[in-house]
Amino acid sequence: MKDWWQINFPKGRQNLIITDANGYPVQIAYGEKGIGKPLILLHGLGSWSYNWRHIIEPLSKYYRVICFDAKGYGFSEKPLSRREENGHQVIELERIIQALCDEPPVIVAESLGALVSLALAGKSPHLIGRLVVMNAPIFTEKLPHWVMGILAQTPLEIIHTIDFLRLAYVFAPIVREVMAIERRRVLFDPSILTEEDVYWITYPFIEIPGTLVKVAEELQIAVKEIENFQAKKPNMLTNIQKNLCAIECPTLILWGDQDSWFPVSHGEKLHQHIPNSRFQILQNCYHDASTGAFKVVNAEIIKFLQDTNFC
Repeated sequence: MKDWWQINFPKGRQNLIITDANGYPVQIAYGEKGIGKPLILLHGLGSWSYNWRHIIEPLSKYYRVICFDAKGYGFSEKPLSRREENGHQVIELERIIQALCDEPPVIVAESLGALVSLALAGKSPHLIGRLVVMNAPIFTEKLPHWVMGILAQTPLEIIHTIDFLRLAYVFAPIVREVMAIERRRVLFDPSILTEEDVYWITYPFIEIPGTLVKVAEELQIAVKEIENFQAKKPNMLTNIQKNLCAIECPTLILWGDQDSWFPVSHGEKLHQHIPNSRFQILQNCYHDASTGAFKVVNAEIIKFLQDTNFC
């Protein structure tokens, strides 16, 4: 199958070296398309840049679209010799912005990526020009899916062994079928997920060692964070919620009306906490808005940016 990066970006897949939250150099995979003001696309947990396949081209007609794989995901580096600390994604997003943008960009982010962008916008408001968040786990009290729970409870040593033995590669057809089933469950119209989509969505898990380990590690961090939140111990989630009122940039909140992971009421509550925000419900949309409602998402983003004079 043709290289997805080469097809979608004029320069194909590029690599950026940043210093990660642990102080080590790490390689970040990214692509960019279009000219004008910078617009960064930030994916969710277990995903990579492919999740934005329906968003890149329409937005690149107006903006310089930058699409990157977060550390540990997709084609970016997966440092297995050191453990991650909670909040590392926020620090690394800030460093990616500083490396690739000469002015505050638009951030368009989904799910966990939306949470990370909200954290950065509250902590360093000057870094973001406009913010678009979709289906953010900002008020969640549990992991939304049973598979996430299994990965979060499995010792990393076992996950590492599974990864080292390349069992996902050996059982690739089964892995693809299981992930296809689960991906279709977060789409209002499951039939829009093609065989090519399944191939690329599962590609890092099957072909790139370390992906499963890093995703499991992020889930274990998330579980600990939720436990601390419920026990009213110091936690990052509470800090992000408290800083929502400090977000200065115009913010668009998009939410699937049938998102079973994070209900619409969470989006309404988020809207109430961010002073300069607007809230739009996406009809007939589950959790995966960037795939399941991409036409409406594209139109709403462009309208929002034009209304707020980001052009």
